[in-house]
Amino acid sequence: MRLLLIEDDPMIGKSMVSGLEQAGFSVDWAREGRAAELSIANDCYQTVILDLGLPLKDGLDVLKGARGAGNNVPVLVVTARDAVADRIAGLNAGADDYVVKPFDMQELVARVHALVRRHAGSGRPQLVHGGLIVDPLTRSVSLNGAEIELSPREFAILQALMRKPGAVLSRDVLEEVVYGWKQEIGSNAIEVHLHHLRKKLGVDIIKNVRGVGYRVSAA
Repeated sequence: MRLLLIEDDPMIGKSMVSGLEQAGFSVDWAREGRAAELSIANDCYQTVILDLGLPLKDGLDVLKGARGAGNNVPVLVVTARDAVADRIAGLNAGADDYVVKPFDMQELVARVHALVRRHAGSGRPQLVHGGLIVDPLTRSVSLNGAEIELSPREFAILQALMRKPGAVLSRDVLEEVVYGWKQEIGSNAIEVHLHHLRKKLGVDIIKNVRGVGYRVSAA
């Protein structure tokens, strides 16, 4: 799952990137408001984590601009502004959740997963397709009761496909989900990951729609 972190404090940002990546997310980090606007406009993120006290453009204005442009990406505000009026302003501007610094990283990760589930219209933490169960919180996968070991990128691809059963996701979309700004992408990297996934899960779960992309059939 690919996230956009918008945080200007280098120490806090570095710590958050490290914690989120350890939890299995691919993280892009914007450090000021105008760069944040451009990044959000790319519309390639499953969640945005937004600080409000940003240079060049305040985070609240970034949020209002995104919502005004019709972008409905889940936004989790993480800020030191702890007054009730600030929380109300953030939620009224379009934030989906609001966390005050300092925070616990495990709680932050859980809130991100909850936002993504709500955005996808599912309250359950697990993704289920027949005998295949994917748990984003524990990053575990089982097939007919047997645990399946996946690499982080294999897991990210499978999770993306399972969140939209029946939808065809192109290679470009899967690359955006799996890889961050600074990561080099081989010309056939996604195909290699999918080949390994299909070997582990069987060829019937993930379908190749020739010339279009890949999908998990709707259960």
